[in-house]
Amino acid sequence: VQLQASGGGLVQAGGSLRLSCAASGRTFSRYAMGWFRQAPGKEREFVAAISWSGCTTDYSDSVKGRFTISRDNAKSTVYLQMNSLKPEDMAIYYCAARSTRMPITTAHEYDYWGQGTLVTVSS
Repeated sequence: VQLQASGGGLVQAGGSLRLSCAASGRTFSRYAMGWFRQAPGKEREFVAAISWSGCTTDYSDSVKGRFTISRDNAKSTVYLQMNSLKPEDMAIYYCAARSTRMPITTAHEYDYWGQGTLVTVSS
């Protein structure tokens, strides 16, 4: 499956952005999806994940209550709505896919990755 992330950009602290990740090539509805991020000099970290049905989600503690992951299987797209952005949210955001039902929080378990989209948060 090929993944194309988009929606990153520059936003002021407290603002919002919505990231999108469009998938192609396989049956999207049979893939659990995740969002990860990597800031300069830091390791890639888990942000959010969603089951293939969209019924189950998981979030890192650092974004819980501010970010929402969702998916539209008819459009083969997963979204990450980011509200109340903080300077520490600034990173390259990656989407990932694995052919499994439930959401996964560990990066090495994902089989496919998008190219990343940069989110910059000014203070």
